[in-house]
Amino acid sequence: MFRIQTFNRISTAGLERFPMEEYEIASEIPNPDAVLVRSQNMHDIELPSSLKAIVRAGVGVNNIPVEQCSKRGIVVLNTPGANANSVKELVLMGLFIASRKVVQGITWAKTLTGEDVPRIIEKNKSQFAGPEIKGKTLGVIGLGAIGVMVANDAVALGMNVLGHDPFISVDAAWGLSRNIRKARNFESLLSQSDYVTLHIPLTEETENILNESRFGLMKRGVRILNYARGGLVNRNDLKKAIADGIVSVYISDFPDEDLLTMDRVIAIPHLGASTPEAEENCVVMAVEQVRNLLERGNIKNSVNFPDCDLDISGKQRLVVANQNIPTMVGQITAVLAEEGINISDMLNRSKGDNAYNIIDTDTEISETSVKRIRSIKGVTIVRVISCS
Repeated sequence: MFRIQTFNRISTAGLERFPMEEYEIASEIPNPDAVLVRSQNMHDIELPSSLKAIVRAGVGVNNIPVEQCSKRGIVVLNTPGANANSVKELVLMGLFIASRKVVQGITWAKTLTGEDVPRIIEKNKSQFAGPEIKGKTLGVIGLGAIGVMVANDAVALGMNVLGHDPFISVDAAWGLSRNIRKARNFESLLSQSDYVTLHIPLTEETENILNESRFGLMKRGVRILNYARGGLVNRNDLKKAIADGIVSVYISDFPDEDLLTMDRVIAIPHLGASTPEAEENCVVMAVEQVRNLLERGNIKNSVNFPDCDLDISGKQRLVVANQNIPTMVGQITAVLAEEGINISDMLNRSKGDNAYNIIDTDTEISETSVKRIRSIKGVTIVRVISCS
């Protein structure tokens, strides 16, 4: 029986994907094998020794102590793409409200009173006029699950779309419309775009990626949409770009006090994934991934360990996580050889400082072998999974 601990409100429709005869699920449960979490801050929570995985029902893992997990062999997973359609729809809405001043018009209209309201509206409505998006150029920075969907739908709406992503995956490239043009480079995209939308992660390399020098390359009156992460845009440089007339509108799904006081900023209270469909999709994906890890030892969408997928071919499966240092595989397989355990298939992958091994055997793996492998310097976790 596997034990799953949940934090925050987790979609019951997703949790129903766990077979109840094999899994025990609760918000408070001793010795959990895995944790399902949304926004709960886990940095100050003591992680039990039984823990094998933490699954974030979403993309960002800032609330999870990833480094600590890596040192202990705990696999941290997320669910990229599960909320992609939900975010995409909000981005498309952002294109329209960045252009047509609908938000400003509604806010103004609600201040009016009296029988003369229709006449006042007709007299003043021109102040809320704005351009159509058809025929304009949209620059999409980041062509992952969300970026590809935004780009394709923007083409369908009649926009000219430029894309930039030096790390685009093969799967994402297959999903792109042939009408989307590849920008020569990041700077070229910025200089040609009437609208810019960000769909990249926040890292040391991408923090403040839109700054004074980048704003200087943009068309006057550019409209910028940020549904990715607030730190991608330098606040002080944005404020200056707005004052100088370079940025006409900035839409962010990550408002803070500074943004709320800026002119020409539309602040959305982080609603990108706030749909019941997205919440359910995230949990469904999280459940599938944690089951694959616990029941078969396979990894998909981990932020600290490599993706590993090996079809079961033996009687038992040995899973070993370790530091990514030389001679580890040799030491592990040497123990099995000395114990007379035959390997039918195996997989070794690494990611940064961490490595992961899946080893299928034709014979049962003794507790002695497990103890010997666990004692190897650099090994962080050892599991045996029955394949029968």
